[in-house]
Amino acid sequence: MSENYVLKMENIEKSFNGVPVLKKADFFLAKGEIHALCGGNGAGKSTLMKILTGVYTKDDGTITIDNDSVQINSTQDAEKNGIAMIFQEFSLIPTLTVAQNIFLAREPRTGKTFINDKECIRAAEDILKKLNVDIDPNVTVDSLGVGYWQMVEIAKALSKNAKILIMDEPTSSLSESETVSLFKLVKQLKDSGISIVYISHRMAEIFEICDKVTVLKDGRTILTEECKNLTMDKVVESMMGVEAGKSFEWIERTFDRPDRPILEVKNLSYGHRVKDVSFELYPGEIVGMAGLMGSGRTEIAQCLFGMNHPDSGEVLIEGNRVKRTKDAIRNGIALVPEDRRKQGLVLDHTVRDNMMLPMIKQLTKGLFVDDSRGNSLTAEFIAKLNIKTDGVSKLVKLLSGGNQQKIVLAKWLAQHPKVLILDEPTIGVDIGAKSEIVEIIRSMANEGMAILVISSELEELLAVSDRILVLYNGTIFKEIYRKNIESEEELHHAIQGY
Repeated sequence: MSENYVLKMENIEKSFNGVPVLKKADFFLAKGEIHALCGGNGAGKSTLMKILTGVYTKDDGTITIDNDSVQINSTQDAEKNGIAMIFQEFSLIPTLTVAQNIFLAREPRTGKTFINDKECIRAAEDILKKLNVDIDPNVTVDSLGVGYWQMVEIAKALSKNAKILIMDEPTSSLSESETVSLFKLVKQLKDSGISIVYISHRMAEIFEICDKVTVLKDGRTILTEECKNLTMDKVVESMMGVEAGKSFEWIERTFDRPDRPILEVKNLSYGHRVKDVSFELYPGEIVGMAGLMGSGRTEIAQCLFGMNHPDSGEVLIEGNRVKRTKDAIRNGIALVPEDRRKQGLVLDHTVRDNMMLPMIKQLTKGLFVDDSRGNSLTAEFIAKLNIKTDGVSKLVKLLSGGNQQKIVLAKWLAQHPKVLILDEPTIGVDIGAKSEIVEIIRSMANEGMAILVISSELEELLAVSDRILVLYNGTIFKEIYRKNIESEEELHHAIQGY
């Protein structure tokens, strides 16, 4: 790989409230390179990229772009230097057209007053054509699939003449076919000379798409190497400081299965996504639910929790019918949603406030909330789930993804549910946090909780499940006991409908 670096970040330091987060960290990006940035929770990846994009300012160190030393003190400075970031949470406005989103707040104008819609559409067409992306710039974004949202985000970045593109968990919401299309586009961008920082917790993706890997640990750069000279195990060991391969081993569980299930789903149908679905869940059992995007997994979870009202069929817990969310909570059902940031947390509130939300009634005496008891409960679950935070008063938005997910888990576990539904419980968290969450799931089941795990991560499902329900086109296509599944490939074929 050429040493023609478009970006050098050297000896970067950053502290918050006197606590060092980056300690002389280095990151070098070559022209036309796809470079993975890896690290565990709190390693400093997000902080380093926020410094590069002008969200934070560095305390010390140097940033060089195309051999010129630069100061990046704002997002405008980053944009002027050709730096753009595509975040895990899309920044598009669904009700606007593709062209309007690409040039939002930078629209071509006729004179100083009027937006030139024709020029906006023409310019959008030019960018999409260069990307070989077949999207009509006149359609609204909400009419497109998630994979096309990602393409529009890339087009938006390139419309700003970006030469350094940072992609944060770009495939987390994509299907397999959408991921293939994205990778084709990313390789095309590389061939055109654009340099890409690729942040992902999916090791297989990194070794498929990236040229080089940099690993951060405890705020320091501890490894930079070309992918061809590394193994996945070596990268994981560098990130976590532990031997790879131990995290997701399947451990066959034994439990006393009672005669009667705790959860019964009978002939459930909802719109065109869920079609006559029936299954049972027993105390102490972990059932995995697998399927392609659009197969109905999340819609089923929301029906079980009373968020969706089914067109037909019923959900019973210990014989009691669940019609609304309050029925689900009252009867001991808890849901950890797929999108923790939008549906599971109030990001601008503290760890304690988020923990206390589901049990505010239990903690209220007269007109006042018992803060002392709330602090005690929060501290108990911080310790129990090994949540890394400075204290109960820390804002949730300042925590890593893995620790945010543990808080969503903790606030429902504090309710002592009988049935726990987990929708993509490890999405966007590093392998260390994944391992911890898998252990939490196992321990809850060992204590008698019934658990339904919905996941696109087949390795995760195979590690944790006692049996797996495979959804295909809204129906249960197969039910397979984990001990009868010999390989991840076998489960993958079942998901494809074979």
